[in-house]
Amino acid sequence: MLGGAMNALAGGGSFATMPSLIALGLPSPIANATSNVAVQPAAMASAWAYRSDLGPVGGVGIRTLAGITFVGGLVGSLLLFFTPATAFDVIVPWLLLMATLAIAFGKPASTWLHARVAIGSRSLIAAQTLLGIYGGYFGGGVGMMLTAAWGLLAGASPAKLAAPRTLMLATANAAATIVFAATGMVAWTLCLPMMAGGVVGGYFGARFGRKLPDGVIRGWTLLVTATTTVVFFYRAYA
Repeated sequence: MLGGAMNALAGGGSFATMPSLIALGLPSPIANATSNVAVQPAAMASAWAYRSDLGPVGGVGIRTLAGITFVGGLVGSLLLFFTPATAFDVIVPWLLLMATLAIAFGKPASTWLHARVAIGSRSLIAAQTLLGIYGGYFGGGVGMMLTAAWGLLAGASPAKLAAPRTLMLATANAAATIVFAATGMVAWTLCLPMMAGGVVGGYFGARFGRKLPDGVIRGWTLLVTATTTVVFFYRAYA
């Protein structure tokens, strides 16, 4: 439920689900794949709750963004399938650090950048391709990475980006679910109960998130991301 609600508010639901699965004994790549599949119904429930707020981002249509994200998600999830568990444990903290820095400095960086250069739709499409791959490969923090990247390139606030971000999260997870289920990377006995709780948390998190101010959403997101980053760095390198 917590993971689904976090994804609906600002992303980062995997910061609740993936560490829980690792604590229950799953190898990191399997935990990541299981987590991605488990939050998929919650992401779909959140996207449905936000459906009336969907619209273009930075001049790029929502269907175009979804198509790019889906293809990128397929590529990223295939990369995870071929990544050894030991390598994944070392890579994950750095991906989390990227998400933390992006959400921490995304808004001032966006203001600085837009005062100096004009950013077109091509830049947004290129960024979306990379984020789709990132979402399929790791999943953790992809919602916050989307929020930060779109804020940087489109100059929009996190609250206004909630609907398209949630749809892109569901799209990347759908692509990853196909690959992970087909390659046997999902621990279904742990995945199914997590799915059920995620749907409840995702739907009500989206309903509640539409009423929260930007500062509260951003502060909560940054706190969760930074804390999880420290924990995973300690786990990988201590």
